[in-house]
Amino acid sequence: MAAVPAPARALTGAAFATLLLIALMMGANHVAARIAFNNGVDVATAVVFRSGVTALVIVALLRSQGVQVRFSRRHKQVLPAIGLLVGIQSLCLYSAVARLPVALALLAFNTYPIWTAMWSFALYRQRPEKPMLVAMPVILVGLALALDVFGAASGLGASGQWAHIGAGVAFALTAAATFGLALVLTQQEAGDVDGRVRTATTMGIAGLVALAMVASQGGFHLPTAPAGWGGLAALTFLYGSGITILFTVLPRLGVVGNSAIMNVEPVFALVLAWLILGQSIAAIQVAGALLVVGAVITLGLRKK
Repeated sequence: MAAVPAPARALTGAAFATLLLIALMMGANHVAARIAFNNGVDVATAVVFRSGVTALVIVALLRSQGVQVRFSRRHKQVLPAIGLLVGIQSLCLYSAVARLPVALALLAFNTYPIWTAMWSFALYRQRPEKPMLVAMPVILVGLALALDVFGAASGLGASGQWAHIGAGVAFALTAAATFGLALVLTQQEAGDVDGRVRTATTMGIAGLVALAMVASQGGFHLPTAPAGWGGLAALTFLYGSGITILFTVLPRLGVVGNSAIMNVEPVFALVLAWLILGQSIAAIQVAGALLVVGAVITLGLRKK
């Protein structure tokens, strides 16, 4: 989702609870995706369903609310680029979820604040703030522990561990890099577009990107078992509902844009993946996960 931070207002109890609900739904969405992948669905098919249905629902809401949609020339140039980036991010993140324990895929993706700072400097010469510079090594150390990069917890050794997780980590980091770039472009070039409109266009273009991938692979890969249909339906419902709540309900509750509270998503995913998929990680990896999540939340809650 290509959301852009805006000036924060006091967080009400209802808004806080709603943010936690959205984080739970997003974490559950990735667990549902893993179930779908385990039962015949491929990544491109999942992204088409998720993005297409979400775009249609938000367009319907915009029409019912009588929202006037107007784009400047600059918006017409940058929104397709943002949609393309989010499409790539969606494909890469689901590819990571298909190859890694769900929580670890999301943790690697949670390095996107680092990528955002790097893109901001590279494109707009905005130097990272001191809190970001302090948080960067903390996030990287936590990620190294969570991924067990030396293979100590798994007993595979460094080479064996990277042979096992390398492709998934590469997909997750690519997702983080493209999402970071999408956030920077959104903030700098399209921050004045209504969040609902921006999300509808982004999801629509992301769905088209995935549809092109489906065509290149010879068509949709639909579920081969009832569990797969359940996973596909659940990931579509959970993601679409989470995004819809984010941009239609939260502004009325006193939250504008994203909140750092939503970065507890990997923690929810960790618990759900353990309960539903039987995925578990070592205690040291849990400590690394909490380090990453804590650093990202601290960054998001800092006073600006």
